[in-house]
Amino acid sequence: MSAAQSQSTLEVKLKALQCHFTWDFDPSRCKLVRVKEKLEDIGTEEGNSWLGHISNLQGYIHYQLGSTEDARRFFSGAAEAFRRSRNSDSDEGPWLLVNYGNLAWLHFHLGEQAESQTYLSKVDTLLNKYPSPSQDELHPEIYAEKAWTLMTLRRDKKLLVADYFQRAIRMQPDMVEWHTSHVIALINAYKYIDTPVEKEIMKKLKMAKEQDPENLYLAVYDLEQRAKKGERIADEARELARKVLRNPVSSYSGIKMLLWVYRSYVSVDEAIDLAEEALKKHPDKRYLKRCAALCYRWRIVEKSDSRLNKSKTDRAVSLHKEVISLYPQTLSSLLKKIHLANIYAKSYHGVAEAEKIYQELLVKKLEPAEKQMLYHYYANYLFYDRKDPHRSTEYHMKAAEIQEQSHFRVKSIELLMKYRYKSQEIEELLANLGGKS
Repeated sequence: MSAAQSQSTLEVKLKALQCHFTWDFDPSRCKLVRVKEKLEDIGTEEGNSWLGHISNLQGYIHYQLGSTEDARRFFSGAAEAFRRSRNSDSDEGPWLLVNYGNLAWLHFHLGEQAESQTYLSKVDTLLNKYPSPSQDELHPEIYAEKAWTLMTLRRDKKLLVADYFQRAIRMQPDMVEWHTSHVIALINAYKYIDTPVEKEIMKKLKMAKEQDPENLYLAVYDLEQRAKKGERIADEARELARKVLRNPVSSYSGIKMLLWVYRSYVSVDEAIDLAEEALKKHPDKRYLKRCAALCYRWRIVEKSDSRLNKSKTDRAVSLHKEVISLYPQTLSSLLKKIHLANIYAKSYHGVAEAEKIYQELLVKKLEPAEKQMLYHYYANYLFYDRKDPHRSTEYHMKAAEIQEQSHFRVKSIELLMKYRYKSQEIEELLANLGGKS
């Protein structure tokens, strides 16, 4: 067999693997950078059941961003992370199926065919030693990792995520973290809905809490759902905050979700106090600075009143500027610049500073998803702060025209629907979108 034929045969086998390189995520560079920084904020504390999955996804992202050495480092580190998180005496197990597939692909892309074939053989060995309990389905470890990865990388795949977790749990019901993440995925599908989730999901949430009592993220979700039913949860929220503050800093600690609960069911001012208390304990943690900046934005932009003092505004501005510098290359940075502009518009700084920021952003080279978000926020700013409904409508139309499915597009289209009878241009746009959205 010639070298070309050998390579072609190897590639066919690689395409049959279940791993990040074959899961067809098709993320933009902007999305990859954003998720990379999101993974960094999760942290690597002992006890995190997803450390191996985090390393695998980081390796894939670094490869896609052009850093093959970092990709190799993360893929190689995933095996040790899995061993630690599974408390296994064995160096190998079915949890390495995706990792070995990733390494097979990485070596192939680097022109290292012998090493690629070695990892391909390791996948075959694992599948023979640990076959799927269901002959017609993937191994549950693969379903679970695919579900977690989609949950992290693709927010628009919530139902598919829930389905994959359910399949994994059905075949391997003793994995506590799978039950926990399955419930979180189900609840996330209701993220922008004010009513509680269905009774069946609440039952699953209760069971997951019983199985995973130390998971404060679940505890916050339970608190939020009960608050949506009308229960008074302020005292419980304050008690839960003490526990969250004792835990290591991580985006998995539940603090951001708890701050959302404070905002809706306790008070925004107490949310600010909680974020500042966390920052006082961990002054160098960028994730906490991001959480604190969010709380100040709520206070100034959404609940602005005459009691707002200059010191709170100045603190909001300084935090946003710091967060922008700490997340320099992502959609998060763009969003924080937009938030900073809106803070200026609502504060004593006035609209001049806000307009300056928006004009700088409007001429930047942005990806479609970034443009859509910017147009949506600028449209709102024009309507509420500049009292210019005509130009506001123009930018909502620009946001709606961009073929990216997002919360921002949905909101812009909803607003345009209200004014469709006042403008033939809006009616025509909505009619065109009918076959595309």
